[in-house]
Amino acid sequence: MQLFAMLAVLAAALGAVNAQAAPLPSTTPEEAGFAAQGLARMDRFFAREIEAKRVPGAVVAIARDGKLVHYKAYGFLDSARGTPMPLDAVFALASMTKIMASVAALHLSEDGRLPLKSKLADYYPAFADMKVGVPQPDGSLRLDAQVRPIFIQDLFRHTSGLTYGGRPDTNAIGKLYPNGTQPALEGDTAAFIDRITKLPLAHQPGTAFEYSFSIDVLGAVVEKVSGQRLGEYLAANVWKPLRMPDTTFTISEQMRPRLAQPFQQNPLDGKPQSIVLLNQPTKFDCGGACAFATVGDYLRFGQMLMNGGVLDGERILSPKTVAHMTSNHLGPEIENNVGKVEPHREGFGFGLGVAVRAHAGLSAVPGNIGEYTWNGAYGTGFFADPAEKLVVVFGTAAPGELRKYYREQVQMLTYAAMTR
Repeated sequence: MQLFAMLAVLAAALGAVNAQAAPLPSTTPEEAGFAAQGLARMDRFFAREIEAKRVPGAVVAIARDGKLVHYKAYGFLDSARGTPMPLDAVFALASMTKIMASVAALHLSEDGRLPLKSKLADYYPAFADMKVGVPQPDGSLRLDAQVRPIFIQDLFRHTSGLTYGGRPDTNAIGKLYPNGTQPALEGDTAAFIDRITKLPLAHQPGTAFEYSFSIDVLGAVVEKVSGQRLGEYLAANVWKPLRMPDTTFTISEQMRPRLAQPFQQNPLDGKPQSIVLLNQPTKFDCGGACAFATVGDYLRFGQMLMNGGVLDGERILSPKTVAHMTSNHLGPEIENNVGKVEPHREGFGFGLGVAVRAHAGLSAVPGNIGEYTWNGAYGTGFFADPAEKLVVVFGTAAPGELRKYYREQVQMLTYAAMTR
């Protein structure tokens, strides 16, 4: 498609702005400390990417001081059908689900029902018997007892010793684990816990950040404590109060036409790719990877955190809890591997469900100490910078390695457009 035709599609998509309810009050770029010509770089960037058929389309939302500065849809919801991207496109969030599951757990903690230093085995006893796998020179695994138990805090900050399978950097123990969504596609919560607890831990609890099923397990703990499915608890205590109508673990038939679809082939290598959750429902509400939302809904969730746990008079968490959540919980005794998972986020630690910038430099993207973030493997992204009162959410359907490129570029383009 020629660039002028692509821009016509972009204009059609932008014409839907007035037809959609804005997630936050709007302001002008100049009033919010942005240059309009700087934000236009975001438009040109996605026009180039879409014309080059590297990504089908995107929705980007930028808010500062609680007001919407930039809210645009680009390209296609479904490029094969030529369907323009609407602002209310529904994206598979993948690991951006983790932040919402963490808020659900903190909501229970505030109610005195889930102490962070309680033992995971108090809720699911089988975790007490898990052994730590230690690879041996001959390729075997030595199985050691846990030096100390897994605490609930370890689940939030990925220091439980659990891991993921199916990742490019999977180690010998990770090869024994399923990939992130496989358990939720194959069985219920009980089957997931039974499967995971039969595997060895990759580290002694509390010794290393290892990206993992920790938040899926945390979601299961929320279910055990609350007596509700994770999605039911989130709907009652987070999504409905915040007016997030399109956030869910279960896609309705009415929502299905708004699902953002990826290319059938990875544009980098031509190999087949898909987002399996778009067509195969999960059997439990996996807190690590299985929710869906619009960019507008997630922006409201992010603004709630930026506001210290409240939005439009609806308080979800205490400001003290949000401050604790968004502080670095990886002490010097803990091996910090956050930069290995997110290569452009060197210098970040990890809090209670979010990565947290701990150094002014090191990272490949601008920002300030205290910025918190996490992204999704299918092409979604979120970051918030309290020093700038900035919240940014974007959605693409890009499940391949290009998703990491868009995470870095959207953040760079956002800060590059700022004038103060």
